[in-house]
Amino acid sequence: MWSPRMALGAALLPLTLLVIRDVPASPPGPPESEATDSAPPPSAPRPAIVSRADWHADESMVRERARYTGPASAVFVHHTGHPNGYDCDDVPAMLRALEVEHVKGEGWDDIGYNFVVDRCGTIYEGRAGGIERPVYGAHTKGFNRNSVGVAALGTYGEGQEVPRAVVDAIARVAAWKLRPGVDPRGTVRLVSTNDESRYDEGEAATFRVISGHRDSHQTDCPGQALYDLLPAIREETARLRRP
Repeated sequence: MWSPRMALGAALLPLTLLVIRDVPASPPGPPESEATDSAPPPSAPRPAIVSRADWHADESMVRERARYTGPASAVFVHHTGHPNGYDCDDVPAMLRALEVEHVKGEGWDDIGYNFVVDRCGTIYEGRAGGIERPVYGAHTKGFNRNSVGVAALGTYGEGQEVPRAVVDAIARVAAWKLRPGVDPRGTVRLVSTNDESRYDEGEAATFRVISGHRDSHQTDCPGQALYDLLPAIREETARLRRP
């Protein structure tokens, strides 16, 4: 008989199929604003982050070199669609399976999200290109420019419990990555770069600085339970950015 750990490991590849409904629609087009390979000084300290090297990402699978955009004016929150009862020790293997799904299953050049957080509050580097740098992601099609995508590993639909550690981890990433001067409780005006979101290409849209994926697309992501906690994430992010 398999142990629970062995059973989960064997199920990792099939579980990637559960992710499809809430992942980004497709790879991004070229950045349309100023691009840079560096970011301004952060308004909050960098949190502890597990690097791609530490979770053993398969760099040979990455199809294109990373591209860069301007400093982040917005954060889009996602969930991945995985079952919630995973052992946090198994997250590196889950991320490797997610990498396979995004690259070989969806045909993308890399993982779409800039960062992934697990239910224990650990933050993982997602898309390659450098933790400190403003990597152009593939998390929120039409609005990847000057934004960061953070995905909670799990499914957080209505009635699901969202661990406080998830809220805190997303806030730590947002507080660090948002450019100086941005109020996490405020709004931001972004211009759509294509017609595959709720907004036509070239159309301006106003979002909360910390928004859910559903604010830009027809999707449940990041799930109602996590979406309902976005105000708490905004408040915690603002607290972390206070001088």
